[in-house]
Amino acid sequence: MAPATEGGNARLARMRRHPISSTLFGLAILLLVALSWFAWTFAPVRLDVPQIDVGPLPPTTPLASMAISAIPTGTYETPAALAFRGGSWSEKRAFAATGILVRHPKGNLLIDTGFGRNVERQLTLLPSLQQSPHHLGTPIIDRLAKADADAITAIIPTHAHWDHISGVDDFHGLPVMVNDAGQRFIDSHGEGTEVLNSFHGVTYRTYHFDGGSYLGFPSSHDVYSDGSVVIVPAPGHTPDSVVVFVNLPSGKRYAFVGDLVWQMEGLTRPAEKPWMMRFLIGEDRSEIRTAIARIRAATKLYPQITAVPAHDGRAFSSIAIYPASTR
Repeated sequence: MAPATEGGNARLARMRRHPISSTLFGLAILLLVALSWFAWTFAPVRLDVPQIDVGPLPPTTPLASMAISAIPTGTYETPAALAFRGGSWSEKRAFAATGILVRHPKGNLLIDTGFGRNVERQLTLLPSLQQSPHHLGTPIIDRLAKADADAITAIIPTHAHWDHISGVDDFHGLPVMVNDAGQRFIDSHGEGTEVLNSFHGVTYRTYHFDGGSYLGFPSSHDVYSDGSVVIVPAPGHTPDSVVVFVNLPSGKRYAFVGDLVWQMEGLTRPAEKPWMMRFLIGEDRSEIRTAIARIRAATKLYPQITAVPAHDGRAFSSIAIYPASTR
């Protein structure tokens, strides 16, 4: 045992003589471990989601004249690796900024607004990391026929982030529907609400989740009281995030999931957003996993339901582009 002890003492003596070198060596090891872990957070690991009982398909009685259209307003680009875990760094994804016009005899609705007329100015309010290269299209206010625009009674944002509410500024005085959590989030003036809080004279119409459970979600709000447009809480991406179910006369149903996932792979694989993106946004991972599980279970059990992530242009393929409509 004496030689080993002597060798250990010799190493300790060398470390005492060269403390800076020893510290740098230790820091290098820690840095290598940290970099390895960080790289792993982008690896294609399947998200483990809980089993969910979504219950029976909720009844709906939409009127025959109800219809929806998609209204693209532009895109912005990001590597697929930043969009979902397992995406490629070399593949660019064009994140859609698209609103949905719901035509209903009791009044039209907009689900999200995409880019508005003043989006360039609004972007300057954001941290530089969020100012991705983008391609601007025509704002919804300039796309809509006067009759359709005049018939809009409210805007339903899937959440308050800039790329979902930019066009609110163009529809002066039009009510923006928010739930209680959404109103608190906006009133907090926290990160993510900068653009919406820069608008003047926004009218908020607060609704409550006064309905029962809906496809595994604990509560719901039936906008028209006919089951055609139903909002459910899906906090996780932001405290105010919701999923909007739209059920058409044809029997086709859509779940507009906002930023629950950014691309379809988030649901089909399933794959969560990379850790870095979730950390920067401040997402609640548990809430996200549960909501993904609910949507996956509902779409698997009821194939008439199509889930539509707000930023995946492929997900809008079965919805006619405005001014055409689909039922």
